[in-house]
Amino acid sequence: MSPEPIPPIDASKIPRFSGVRTFARLPLREQAPTVDVAILGAPFDGGTTFRAGTRYGPAGIREASLLLRPYNDAVDVSPFAICQVVDAGDAAPNPIDITQAHRSIQESAAEIHDAGGRVLGLGGDHSVSLPLLRAAAAKHGPLSLLQFDMKLTHGTMFRRAVEEGAVRGDTSVQIGLRGSTYEPDDYTANAELGFTTLMARDFDATGVGGAIDLALRTLRPPVYITVDIDCLDPAFAPGTGTPEAGGLTSRELLAMLRGLARRIDIAGADVVEVSPPYDPTGCTAIAGSNAAYELISLLALSQVAARGGG
Repeated sequence: MSPEPIPPIDASKIPRFSGVRTFARLPLREQAPTVDVAILGAPFDGGTTFRAGTRYGPAGIREASLLLRPYNDAVDVSPFAICQVVDAGDAAPNPIDITQAHRSIQESAAEIHDAGGRVLGLGGDHSVSLPLLRAAAAKHGPLSLLQFDMKLTHGTMFRRAVEEGAVRGDTSVQIGLRGSTYEPDDYTANAELGFTTLMARDFDATGVGGAIDLALRTLRPPVYITVDIDCLDPAFAPGTGTPEAGGLTSRELLAMLRGLARRIDIAGADVVEVSPPYDPTGCTAIAGSNAAYELISLLALSQVAARGGG
């Protein structure tokens, strides 16, 4: 029989402004006898092509997460009560060598997967998704990818993931793409990978419900979800490396994540591209921490279902 999960620190007893800044005030990995879901920081931004600063993303998201509470009313689950969720700290990526940095992140994530846990990565720039995907695929097999993003897959880490067999392009979905491109055929090259794409400019026509239906029709378990915070409009997430007008609202993003609860197996996830130096208000980190909370709920539900608990 599994031990009772160690819960987050109770804010009614110890105020939120005190103590170690773990995600949602969860126990550290070494404090828990078992691990079902682990938050792993990946503070690396050596792969960025415009504005650096996402190396501070994990710390910023953790700081913003202090206000989170243990019951997720939107999907009727207490994720920290149904399984053991921990903060596994940060991987130690080399700040000037992307190959070594990715190796460190992959090894840290693989250790958690091998122990039977599922990983929520906190970036870092979006390149950190590749080692996180590799670790999840090594444990769970080829993954369907649900990508909330602004940018094309062409020429990025997700093309590499498809080429390596970690991701199945024909069962993967991208939501929120927008912005100018280099060539008229950039979107064609992206489609050749097999991805189903919902452009940000088409989102008003489909709405949240249509986007969820598209994802569920296309995705096949196991699924990996990557949330690039720049999928949101800069009005909701100014603190990111590549801001682009015309994005989603934070409410739309959270509603789409909630719409997947209990409907598909989530093997791993990440939230990336939060860059606190470009947002003194902290609203980007708040959006990132709330997206991470929804992903933790999905991962916890998937972990319980995989163990025959529902």
